[in-house]
Amino acid sequence: MSERLFKATVVVSGMTLISRILGFVRDMLIARIFGVDIATDAFFVAFKIPNFLRRLFAEGAFAHAFVPVLADYKTQGTKAALQQFIDRTAGTLALILMLITVMGIVIAPVLIMLLAPGFAWQGSQHELAVLLLRITLPYLLFIGLVAFAGGILNAHGKFAVPALTPVFLNICMIAASIRLAPLMDEPVVALAWGVFAAGIVQLLFQIPPLIRLGLMPKLKLGFNDSGVNKIIGLMLPAIFSVSVTQINLLLDTLIASFLTVGSVSWLYYSDRLVEFPVGILGLALGTVILPGLAKCHAAEDSAAFSYALDWGLRLVLLVGMPATIGLLLLAEPMLSTLFQYNEFSISDVHSAGLSLRAYSIGLLGYILIKVLVSGFTSRQDMKTPVRYGFYAMIASLGLNLVLVFPLAHAGLALATSLGAFFNAALLLQKLLKEKVYQPASGWPVFFMRVLLAGAAMAAALYWLVDASWWNQWSSGERVINLLKWIVIGMAVYTVTLALTGLRLRHLTVQTVQDCT
Repeated sequence: MSERLFKATVVVSGMTLISRILGFVRDMLIARIFGVDIATDAFFVAFKIPNFLRRLFAEGAFAHAFVPVLADYKTQGTKAALQQFIDRTAGTLALILMLITVMGIVIAPVLIMLLAPGFAWQGSQHELAVLLLRITLPYLLFIGLVAFAGGILNAHGKFAVPALTPVFLNICMIAASIRLAPLMDEPVVALAWGVFAAGIVQLLFQIPPLIRLGLMPKLKLGFNDSGVNKIIGLMLPAIFSVSVTQINLLLDTLIASFLTVGSVSWLYYSDRLVEFPVGILGLALGTVILPGLAKCHAAEDSAAFSYALDWGLRLVLLVGMPATIGLLLLAEPMLSTLFQYNEFSISDVHSAGLSLRAYSIGLLGYILIKVLVSGFTSRQDMKTPVRYGFYAMIASLGLNLVLVFPLAHAGLALATSLGAFFNAALLLQKLLKEKVYQPASGWPVFFMRVLLAGAAMAAALYWLVDASWWNQWSSGERVINLLKWIVIGMAVYTVTLALTGLRLRHLTVQTVQDCT
């Protein structure tokens, strides 16, 4: 199983890497062209809602509700029953999403008031955010159907197309920034039209592989279908359980709208950098492990189920540790290299660096949640993650109110990080208590090896990186030196792991029946 999971994870990570790199290109262009001002704050607030829904559907709730039920149909039903289930789910989902989209467009002013009440004091900023939201909201309809198609493909072992699909969001926004923005009275509106176009392109990209698979959906209503009702019942709690971190980010935006102008943008840019490793590893692991865990549960193979979770958790620690250290120690050099051009000033780099360090503290927590939640949702247990997610959200909100006063926007980021670890700890404790997850042998030694390697990497970067260097360099020198530091840090980490005796076989500690 571990070999198949590893190969699938590499495929998804590779496709996601392409998307994330283009995402940085997109954000570099936005920083260069639009800078940090009232208009960009308005766009980032408006974009928060469809982007949140993208993460919710494409990376969260829908997949966790749909894939386990689909696995049951694949394991226990006929091809005809599977097709009927897909058709009815597609039609019902499309209708629900369309109604939500129309409702969102109508109440857009209320949504902006709820998400960024501080904009009410800036009448033009509030009105611009409402316009941007109304343009981007149809993205929900398209991306919901994209997630549905991706769930079908992932359940059949076709991971590449769904993982590559987010690339088109970045391509469309880049094209809008370069081509459309100069033609508009308010240039930032072009970005909203780029989001709208991306939804259509992403949906069209799913059609050929579905046709090849022989499972192209025909839209049929299925409110009386037991499978469809089961998905709806599972999805409502899953919306909350797998999206607590994203909800906390929305709360950060809400409170940041009352702070200094630029606070929303600083949080956005720092969150983008943290989302890079979360997407590369967390999204990839969550995408790959969920179908496997669902099949293991359907096959009643508890040993393989526990093994898959163990493998995922080891990989989280192995890759998440150097990513955390890198973000902490290279925060401002990264932000400067990527965004400090034209309208994005050195002051913006310093401010965004504070929130990036705070967000990076919770990186391991964010990734752990994506893996641990799958241990519940694959067994169609949505109640437990919902309950723990609610506890974590309340804790984060309380920390927000405490930390925002001494640390401003960075306090909001730190509260989200601490809430993520609290959520992950609750989920892990429950899996251990129920003996759903039983750690394989070798964890203490493995943990010490990773800890020593992380300490060596941190020491090397701390000694090498002088915070005053990067600000005096040209853009080319920044890129070269940042890449040099990253390569040196990873080399020190990898060599230390090897010297302490870690080998790849330590990630495949036992042989179990392959139920995937």
